[in-house]
Amino acid sequence: MNSTGTEGFDYVIVGAGSAGCVLADRLSRDERIHVLLLEAGGPDTDELIHVPAALGMLFGTPTDWSYRTVEQSQPGRTFSWPRGKTLGGSSSTNVMIYIRGDRHDYDSWRDEHGAKGWGYDDVLPYFMKSESNSRLGEPYHGSHGPLHVEDRLYTHELSRSWLDAAEAWGLDRNDDFAGASPAGAGLYQVTCHHGRRWSTADAYLHPALGRPNLTVRTNTLATGIALDGSRAVGVTYLRDGQERTAHADREILLCGGSINSPQLLLLSGIGDPGELHDAGIDVRIALPGVGRNLQDHLMTPVVWETRNSTDIVRDLLTPDNLERWRAHGDGPFASNYGEVGAFLDVTNDQGPPDVQLVGGATALVLSGEEQPDRPVFTMNCVPLHPRTRGTVRLASPDPQAPPLIDPRYFDVPADTSVMVAGLRAVMGIAHCPPFAEYLARPYLPAGDGLDRPDGMSDAALEEHVRRWSATAYHPVGTCAMGSGHDAVVNPDLEVYGVERLRVVDASVMPTVTSGNTNAPTIMIAEKAAELIAERPC
Repeated sequence: MNSTGTEGFDYVIVGAGSAGCVLADRLSRDERIHVLLLEAGGPDTDELIHVPAALGMLFGTPTDWSYRTVEQSQPGRTFSWPRGKTLGGSSSTNVMIYIRGDRHDYDSWRDEHGAKGWGYDDVLPYFMKSESNSRLGEPYHGSHGPLHVEDRLYTHELSRSWLDAAEAWGLDRNDDFAGASPAGAGLYQVTCHHGRRWSTADAYLHPALGRPNLTVRTNTLATGIALDGSRAVGVTYLRDGQERTAHADREILLCGGSINSPQLLLLSGIGDPGELHDAGIDVRIALPGVGRNLQDHLMTPVVWETRNSTDIVRDLLTPDNLERWRAHGDGPFASNYGEVGAFLDVTNDQGPPDVQLVGGATALVLSGEEQPDRPVFTMNCVPLHPRTRGTVRLASPDPQAPPLIDPRYFDVPADTSVMVAGLRAVMGIAHCPPFAEYLARPYLPAGDGLDRPDGMSDAALEEHVRRWSATAYHPVGTCAMGSGHDAVVNPDLEVYGVERLRVVDASVMPTVTSGNTNAPTIMIAEKAAELIAERPC
């Protein structure tokens, strides 16, 4: 392997994902600051990235890290974990649903985890700063931010019919899931602009690329953090077969996400001494929490064969409709599949919602690994507050080797109980008019019990959960913010025990937010940009 020398910048950002693009834009607005942004994937030039309904076609491509978990003991299988590997990161490959979570999420970060300055009232201004909402405004929404959020320009008839059924079942209509409360049923807003995906690369990075003080390098894999004692001084990386080092005069900012950020810390000798020793890594900074506290939302599908209607993927993604999207940004190619859903409390504890529902008129099963040969409608149930905690560990000291991802799904029986209660709500809504008239027969779970909301035993539903659940693509927590023993960063996102090193991405969340995690990750980066800029040189 060839090696070259060192080059210098003020800030080196590792990862051009949902957070890294925000930081690259915000920091480089000061023309005196020189910023280097490193991204392991390539440019976001593939048209499929920008077509909302093409999102499933991105799994397993060069824009996907294509991770898999270790085998989970109870279901006895591994889980696919797609993650974006391109400019924009997972904001270039996700389902585009704009959700912030519940007020309680952020207040608990502050009150229960020692994350001072991260309560709901503290973070709301950063959500608003980032956002340009096509319909909603103050006091909860912004209208001048870089991130476009809009009502989807296409919604399938079955999604609208399901929403009517949810109201008939007893849920209130909610036209603003990111407003005063997410509770209720409604159509999801999406991070799109005129019907086209609007990633953080579109929102933040591309407008900044002409600045001479911003350098972006794609197809560049960070391999380690260079330390001078306890001070982070640079980042080593591989590009075009050469190993290089970028020196950071001010700070290094890790924005690799909940898998890659802890992996890079561990590769650099920052983590639990025992785990580092087992992986053959010299201990530089003892920090036991690195790679721990992994949380993810699971989603379990209920799928019906439908009649007198269409399937978005099977029937509507035609060449004519693609040309329609290219010309106008609307039609079926503007669908994100997860068009409609709800937030509700299924455990009757009178608290905030504990389940999210996400669905649409096609198969949303096992990250696309299951594709029925007939038109279907899927509604996924997502428990919002998993008690299970997993890990990300090194499989090898080789930075090109994928890490060991162990979410430990189903280790806590209470998580499965919430899922079962949520599935009963899904089945109850489906039996309400006018949606029920479109259902021909159950597809998942198989059997006659699905024809009756209470017809399946808890044991049968629990088995369905273990067999058919998949990731909801929301891993967080592996470099947790706070003040406890396993905390990795302080409330300024600085890594404990290391000078001039911060983590800025979803891995710093002490607990997963109540819903999709992309908008909260962008908020974290907006707040971090101000924390960094206010730090004296």
